[in-house]
Amino acid sequence: MEVITDRISDPRALMVMLHGAGDHADDFLRHGFIATLRERRIPVDVLAVQANSDLYLEKRMIARLHAEVIAPELAARSLPLWLTGISLGGMGASLYAQAYPGTVAGLLLLAPFFAVRGTIAEVTRAGGLAAWAPEKIQPDDEERALLLWLKQWTPAGGPAIRLGYGTNDRYAPASALLAARLPQEYVMTCAGGHDWPTWQALWPRLLEGLDLQSAPRQDAK
Repeated sequence: MEVITDRISDPRALMVMLHGAGDHADDFLRHGFIATLRERRIPVDVLAVQANSDLYLEKRMIARLHAEVIAPELAARSLPLWLTGISLGGMGASLYAQAYPGTVAGLLLLAPFFAVRGTIAEVTRAGGLAAWAPEKIQPDDEERALLLWLKQWTPAGGPAIRLGYGTNDRYAPASALLAARLPQEYVMTCAGGHDWPTWQALWPRLLEGLDLQSAPRQDAK
């Protein structure tokens, strides 16, 4: 997988960034996300990963991300792992945390895509994730399995999660479902849609008071 790296001399954590559909790993550079980390002296090594949409469609994304990027990094040095995901990358970050429990210290999610609109509407009609009681989830139903993982997430038992989204974002209903499960101080919104200017406005707020050691990391295998 193509990876853009930005490393520092004494990192306290590893941050892996996953972009959305139609975007590229270098968008994190072009839109100032990495620069903001450096300006705020957040001591992380950054790996922005090129993850094309077909990897998600073919359900190969998480295994490749682990084998080619994350596992080698964590085998070389023990650092807390943080995943930043935008839109489809937010789904990828969450799927990774679901697949490798105990490996991820935290998730920074911007306008995450979790499922198609019909599935999100199903959960919303049920009264949200807490009230949603799905019937048996089929093995290939990745989206409902992820939503069930989010339903079962707790601040004590899962990775730290911070969420940001625009109030006019077309995926705002999915973000609202997650927002209801989070401590409200970790939910950031602003006027805006599903676009980089909105995410640029939210990114510094997601980083405020970030505790890189907020959750333990087990060795990735």
